[in-house]
Amino acid sequence: MKWTVVLTEEAERDINTAAVWYEGEASGLGRQFLDAVGVALAHIEHNPQQFPVVHRDKRRALLKRFPYGLYFRLESTSAVVVGCFHGHRNPRAWKSRQ
Repeated sequence: MKWTVVLTEEAERDINTAAVWYEGEASGLGRQFLDAVGVALAHIEHNPQQFPVVHRDKRRALLKRFPYGLYFRLESTSAVVVGCFHGHRNPRAWKSRQ
């Protein structure tokens, strides 16, 4: 079964902010970050249950090469991504997102 992946506005904003920051660090790095996000989203779409529950109903898919995770919750047939956070960021930021 293929799951529908839904990005909240906050998650989209998190992703875009990080991509802009990486692009400012080195040309093309923002694109590479977005590619890593795309790969993680594809994995979530095909098998979201492979990712561990890290807090209550939220799961985390780590990005390859970048110290970020996509935090999401499962609903009936969809995976709702509530945020994209750096691994060193205060956990309260993603724990409070619905």
